[in-house]
Amino acid sequence: MAVSMADITKLRKMTGAGMMDCKNALTEAEGDFDKAMEIIRKKGQAVAAKRSDREASEGCVLAKTTGDFAAIIALKCETDFVAQNADFVKLTQAILDLAVANKCKTLDEVKNLPMGDATVQVAVTDRSGITGEKMELDGYLTVEGPATVVYNHMNRNGLCTIASFNKVADEQLMKQVAMQIAAMNPIAIDEEGVPQHVKDQEIAVAVEKTKAEQVQKAVEVALKKAGINPAHVDSEDHMESNMAKGWITAEDVARAKEIIAKVSEEKAANLPEQMIQNIAKGRLAKFLKEVCLLNQEDIMDGKKTVREVLKAADPELKIVDFKRFTLRAE
Repeated sequence: MAVSMADITKLRKMTGAGMMDCKNALTEAEGDFDKAMEIIRKKGQAVAAKRSDREASEGCVLAKTTGDFAAIIALKCETDFVAQNADFVKLTQAILDLAVANKCKTLDEVKNLPMGDATVQVAVTDRSGITGEKMELDGYLTVEGPATVVYNHMNRNGLCTIASFNKVADEQLMKQVAMQIAAMNPIAIDEEGVPQHVKDQEIAVAVEKTKAEQVQKAVEVALKKAGINPAHVDSEDHMESNMAKGWITAEDVARAKEIIAKVSEEKAANLPEQMIQNIAKGRLAKFLKEVCLLNQEDIMDGKKTVREVLKAADPELKIVDFKRFTLRAE
């Protein structure tokens, strides 16, 4: 049967599907709007199933606060073209609004929220059918507290942060903290928030790195005493290329290898353990300064830490929690 442009336009507004998809659905449904909507929905499910093994690395990340509750959500897709589409952003915002209104704590709760005549998950699947791309909800994060703040980096919908505080504070100050989290990517508020296994791992890496450096220093001293430039024999490739250039001889290489093996073994067996531990602890302290929010240099005032900035503004102000989500690998 023939369908009118008015009916096609009406169905398009109801579903967001393309004009030809709406025309074909109405034709197949013989003008029945309910059946036509179901046809479009099934098409979306088919596309979603077909695209299930594709990578969704683009998308839209949004954040929202209601005062004592804040959330971030990401709706992912395959291309930047779809991610910037107004309808795609609108759907992401609508899902976030629902999640915040219901104070959802998990992504599964969000997916099962009623939306339209179905659920949020169905709405995402339907949208996948319209765009022809894989779509998935991801990265739903929340914080709660007497005061919360959100930050959408450069309003580009690719990186968002949220933070909660123990009391209401200056809005600009709270926003500055959210920007700090976006820029410096801390993993915890302070040292106590860093998992013990992370600290143990950093110490282990620092110990091995320090031992290797001490051995390397001893080797370089021995090579220089023997009249050999350490930079000429620091790898097999360098040895080969430098011999080819005439910078060192085969005898130099043989002597260097002997020195490297002997000094490395002797130094490794006689490293001062206490010195190694002290250097490793210093490296751990540097790591904790870099990854703990309160220890970081403030992005607005590099002469102060975030802890000092907060204390100067309000000695009682505390950061309770924070979350960060980005689409980009870092």
